[in-house]
Amino acid sequence: MLAEIKGINEECGIFAIWGHEKAAEMTYYGLHALQHRGQEGAGIVTTDGETLHVHKGLGLLNDVLSEGEFSKLPGQSAIGHVLYGAEGGSGFENVQPLVFRSSKTSMAIAHNGNLVNAHALKNQLEAQGSILQTTSDTELLAHLIKRSGHLEMSEAITAALQMIKGSYAFSLLTEDQLFIALDPRGIRPLSIGRLGEAYVIASETCAFDLIGATYEREVQPGELITISDEGLQTQTFSTPMRRKLCAMEYVYFSRPDSDLNGVNVHASRKIMGKELAKEVPVVADVVTGVPDSSISAAIGFSEESGIPYELGLIKNRYVGRTFIQPSQELREQGVKMKLSAVRGLVDGKRVVMVDDSIVRGTTSKRIVRLLKEAGAKEVHVRIASPPMNNPCFYGIDTSNKGELIAANHTVEEIREIIGADSLAFLSNEALERSIVADRDMEQHGICNACFTGNYPTEIYPDTVLPAYKA
Repeated sequence: MLAEIKGINEECGIFAIWGHEKAAEMTYYGLHALQHRGQEGAGIVTTDGETLHVHKGLGLLNDVLSEGEFSKLPGQSAIGHVLYGAEGGSGFENVQPLVFRSSKTSMAIAHNGNLVNAHALKNQLEAQGSILQTTSDTELLAHLIKRSGHLEMSEAITAALQMIKGSYAFSLLTEDQLFIALDPRGIRPLSIGRLGEAYVIASETCAFDLIGATYEREVQPGELITISDEGLQTQTFSTPMRRKLCAMEYVYFSRPDSDLNGVNVHASRKIMGKELAKEVPVVADVVTGVPDSSISAAIGFSEESGIPYELGLIKNRYVGRTFIQPSQELREQGVKMKLSAVRGLVDGKRVVMVDDSIVRGTTSKRIVRLLKEAGAKEVHVRIASPPMNNPCFYGIDTSNKGELIAANHTVEEIREIIGADSLAFLSNEALERSIVADRDMEQHGICNACFTGNYPTEIYPDTVLPAYKA
């Protein structure tokens, strides 16, 4: 069994812009589009060409930044971040971008992902005299850059990136340059756009739509991009590898109006629903999806099965997402507050409840109960992804296998636990078809390790291990 990694697991959002007169404001709006990726902290760092200016704090973006703050963030370039911190990861010191000042070149770093060799690197750096100020593995990159011995920033970053392993999408801002890097497997999403003459970078393309930017391309696995007043330059810091974009980005995390690696999230989820209806049909009167990430799959299930789709569940828009709440207690309270069943649509009906995934089972149990309390005669649960029975070490808060209900119970046992009349999951093959279809697997492969246990990288325990194995 793989050793458990104890550390920061994040599913965050990053945004960067270079060459826009309202860089701070554009970053604010871009982060708004990415708020679903993290709700515990937010921050923006700008450069006026000579100094880095920072404003960040705990809470939602609107709680952290107000209109009056923009005057304190001058400059035509900026990076921003919304934070989801798992156990041990919340707290002001971990809110990004992290800023590191020096007499020569200062830097701000924003990161989405998780370094699987973070503990080995931390031990190594501390043995060499480094003093770490946060519990975030993002800080390690700054120390590695400064200790690389290279005078040119791009060379120092390249040397540092070759030492870190895992999943990462980095944006790094200095006084006069912006650097963007994606891990060699491309596990995390990252795209490039243009807003007039300005360059824009975002975790999801929905951020481009909000600010009126046009999508240009994906950041490629193993690519390091340098943006300055001289323009955009690109280089590779790692041997190109088969892409392994996180499947859960399509299943749950990303907004349906985003395009990831050339695939629209809504369209992909809709195909998942269609495949689900083909693989595990059920006799029922109505189909409903769990808002918001399961609506697309529920529509697909309805279209394929011929069972009418109804809004059987209504979401309270002022309550955050339960999967990314930092504790089980808060997740349970969030489920109670966020959803209600529409009695007039489900009373006396056989209901197909389509959900995107079952992680711990708490949410599913509560929703089944809601539907039955509203009069549903039967509740048949259909999950538009395979059973999540393996921990994720690449940036999702499921690094403890003991918390995963599918890792410890059979499908029938899970059905009994959540109180459903039937339960079925999408197969791994159907999930892959829904995302990859007939495209080139070298360019469009996915990481589905949480479903299959086939990890695209070596997983490192809390000790220094030999060299990385792809």
